[in-house]
Amino acid sequence: MPAPRLVPVFSIAAAVAPAVEVGVTPLGERRLIPILGGEVTGPRLTGTVLPGGTDYQSIRDEGLADIHARYVIETPEGARIYVENTGIRRGPPDLIARLRRGETVDASQIYFRTVPRFETASPDHLWLMRSIFVCIGTRLPDRVLLDVYEVD
Repeated sequence: MPAPRLVPVFSIAAAVAPAVEVGVTPLGERRLIPILGGEVTGPRLTGTVLPGGTDYQSIRDEGLADIHARYVIETPEGARIYVENTGIRRGPPDLIARLRRGETVDASQIYFRTVPRFETASPDHLWLMRSIFVCIGTRLPDRVLLDVYEVD
């Protein structure tokens, strides 16, 4: 069988607020990162990330976070696309600590991968519900950058 290809679909630059720290629970350290909004650019999808989304994180150990973000993209035509983006971010504990302090860290040193799922009522965007997609991410002090690829 041929190996799958990754086809670029769009990129997101989303502004985020400081984390809401819930604390250490029996399942790990729980944090919520409010998503303030953002821009979507790319060859197959453009639009904005609407304010009001949240990135729910559970820190399992010093260097590993489970990520589950939920937000909405709105296209220039007014179509809305609900996104659930689940994955992990891991790296050396010292670099993860720097990220949490709001410092910039070399993205090549952090593994940040997610699998988004889309839901929409827009007939023009149903293709998003009919493929598998993967993201590579970068966390900056005040925003998150995601490059989204369709697995072909």
